[in-house]
Amino acid sequence: MEERLQKIIARAGVASRRSAEELILAGRVRVNGRVVTELGLKADRQKDRIEVDGKRLVSEAPVYVALHKPRNVVSTLRDPEGRPTVADYVRGTGARLYPVGRLDFATSGILLMTNDGDFANGLLHPRGGVPKTYVLKVQGVMSEDDLTPWREGIRLEDGVTLPAEARVLRREGDKTWLEVTLREGRNQQIRRMGEATGWPVMRLARTTFAGVSSEGLRPGEWRALTVDELLHIREAFGVPKRIRGAVMGASSGPVDHRRAAGLARSGAKASPRGAAEAAGPSGRSRGAPAQPRARARAGADAASAPGFGPAAPRARSRAGADAANAPGFGPAAPRARSRATGGSPAAPGAGPAAPRARSRATGGSPAAPGADRARSGRSARSETTPRAAETRAPRARGRGRR
Repeated sequence: MEERLQKIIARAGVASRRSAEELILAGRVRVNGRVVTELGLKADRQKDRIEVDGKRLVSEAPVYVALHKPRNVVSTLRDPEGRPTVADYVRGTGARLYPVGRLDFATSGILLMTNDGDFANGLLHPRGGVPKTYVLKVQGVMSEDDLTPWREGIRLEDGVTLPAEARVLRREGDKTWLEVTLREGRNQQIRRMGEATGWPVMRLARTTFAGVSSEGLRPGEWRALTVDELLHIREAFGVPKRIRGAVMGASSGPVDHRRAAGLARSGAKASPRGAAEAAGPSGRSRGAPAQPRARARAGADAASAPGFGPAAPRARSRAGADAANAPGFGPAAPRARSRATGGSPAAPGAGPAAPRARSRATGGSPAAPGADRARSGRSARSETTPRAAETRAPRARGRGRR
């Protein structure tokens, strides 16, 4: 599929679309060996050879991350004033991620980040109506009637807001905690709504975005979205187009890494998919997530290995059908040995088992050479039975070697 060249460059993680346009205008981009200096050219990243500064582009695997943005952090990749940015917190993913929307400098909470432009555009488009839930503290004691304007719409400089879901969480002295859910994304909308209604916002945090929660993440920590979360988002909003091949699973920060490790261990015993979901971009770069899945797969093929618990006896019972004559198999060995002695003569050197063969031979044929203590068949069997029970294993093993 053909796409604009700057979009292909941005998706490969080289630069943003605006920076990609500058690369094209500077003559640093080649398509099939030809230098491109005009904007608007389309190319097929699967068929065309696209190079930037002589290096061929390779598309990154899509990455979808939930970051708990701390307060006093800018929701951009670079800041001219030198303030900390969200990009500083997700460097461990190994991909160039950018935020899906923004949070104010003084606002904390969930912020999705990705390298999939279609995913970001799908969640930010006004027609999507993606829900965003906030917890805020306002100055003053609010009643249910005071929430009516929030629920019906408030006139701001850029128009009337869409109806919001609002409820009182608790009251602390002369302050009130609220939970508000919006389905639009205007600049500093919550703070402006508070000022317009006479309830200035003192503290603001976003708890969910598109159904993804910040629960379990400390400020500054991130985690990759799970398969279930991506499936839910796609069902509700149509993105991402494809989930297969996406990097997902683990989290950042010491607390979440320990939790991911525990999930990986339990998932290795329960299901390979559970272990896969417990892995992630940061762990994948170090090879950690691959290990639980490898162990789970290995367990299916090598269940007979020592240490696999209840699976080992089953493997031994299967093995006993073919190798019951091996020493140490207990009661199964005599059965195999009795079958082995059913109609074949004793092997040379079989030791005490030879008298039983001789006892059968005495029925109508002379005894074998060296049988100077010839007896009747009855007395030979009564005397050799216990000795044969002790020595049949070497005969059966000998037959197996032939």
